[in-house]
Amino acid sequence: MDGTEDFKIQKMDVDQSPTSQETDTEEDNGNLNELALALVKSAVNAAVKTVAEEEKPIKNIKWITHGEFTAERGHKQIEEFILTWEYQNCWVHYTEFIQREDLVHSYHYIYCVRWSIPTAKRPMPQVTASAYFTIKITKNKPPDMPIEVFYIFEGLSFVHRPGMTRFQEKWLRDIIEAKSILMESIPF
Repeated sequence: MDGTEDFKIQKMDVDQSPTSQETDTEEDNGNLNELALALVKSAVNAAVKTVAEEEKPIKNIKWITHGEFTAERGHKQIEEFILTWEYQNCWVHYTEFIQREDLVHSYHYIYCVRWSIPTAKRPMPQVTASAYFTIKITKNKPPDMPIEVFYIFEGLSFVHRPGMTRFQEKWLRDIIEAKSILMESIPF
């Protein structure tokens, strides 16, 4: 058996004359139909979004383990991860190691990735946008466990995790635009 079954809907002979109870419930049925339609539209939109994400999944890399980690390898992994992002060729970036924080149960390695759009007229841009990456090395985890990575964009509070959110070039543009507006408002 292939798992499919045939179903027959049997039409029943029912008195079709309207009653006072039916006319009262017609309004309720209209509201119920609207609610059902909204629910179906929401489900269809969610399904379309899921299919779109399946066709173009969020990219990630295979992150190194605690035992393989060094500050330099962390730097290389961040560069490798950024290569999975989709952005226009006009953007350039530079990644630098900022510091290592020794916390009670972990070490946090912090890196800054500075983004800019240099032009022939301004090869040294006045404003940049930064993303701050933190690689967390937990002191009591076994060496074969993968490192934890998260990052934020300057001026924004949302914490991103690789493979969980799709990079949006708009985030960088918004930071650059906000800084440019601020720079124009300050007389030099």
